[in-house]
Amino acid sequence: MDSGANGYSENIRRAITALQNGEMILLFDLEGREEETDFTIAATAVTPADVRWMRKDAGGLICVALDPNASEKLGLPFMADIVREANQCSTALRGIVEKGGDLKYDSRSSFSIWVNHRDTRTGIPDNDRALTINKLGETVSRTLQGQDVFFGAEFRTPGHVATLRAAKRLVQERMGQTELSIALAKIAGITPAMVVCEMLDDRTGRALEKDDARQYGNDHELVFVEGKEVVEAYGLWLNQQSRKN
Repeated sequence: MDSGANGYSENIRRAITALQNGEMILLFDLEGREEETDFTIAATAVTPADVRWMRKDAGGLICVALDPNASEKLGLPFMADIVREANQCSTALRGIVEKGGDLKYDSRSSFSIWVNHRDTRTGIPDNDRALTINKLGETVSRTLQGQDVFFGAEFRTPGHVATLRAAKRLVQERMGQTELSIALAKIAGITPAMVVCEMLDDRTGRALEKDDARQYGNDHELVFVEGKEVVEAYGLWLNQQSRKN
């Protein structure tokens, strides 16, 4: 495997460059997990055309993965915790909220709240969702720079963009596209707010097979990266950070 001076594989370096340039990549999680490939792009780079591309060619849910430290500072909860709190008002919810063993691919989901930016109208058109996504990226950036940000000043819920709160230790704790995409953002040195959208198969309605997703990437000149590559690169990045400190 070809590696550069920083130890990253050629494929990871290509993915990093693409993300730094505001381009889309394809991100596969892991064999035996969801086994899904997601369109992945930096939230600050998304355009209405990118939203249209994701909903037409990917077809899954367009979500924004958010840095765990920014999520905590902004006070963004996990959706499951919100529902648990709501149990006190609605006993019907007790049988709905996820619990251990409910998910076939992980111990818990990363969903937080669904939002629209306050400058959108309905929130669902491509331009509205692109605005909400861009503003989520900007909000994460400002928060991590130490600015005092009130999330509700710019966003309202319910909305049409799902936010995902990454696990505190990222891929060392959880191996979802949420954590993998944020790990890639950290490695690339870009704002850790990443859009992910699952690729679905038009014939079966299921997740697109990895080989088919890889072929789509080849046909559209998109970097295809696997979760195991990200985990290895993130380990190298963490070691580099520890040596700097």
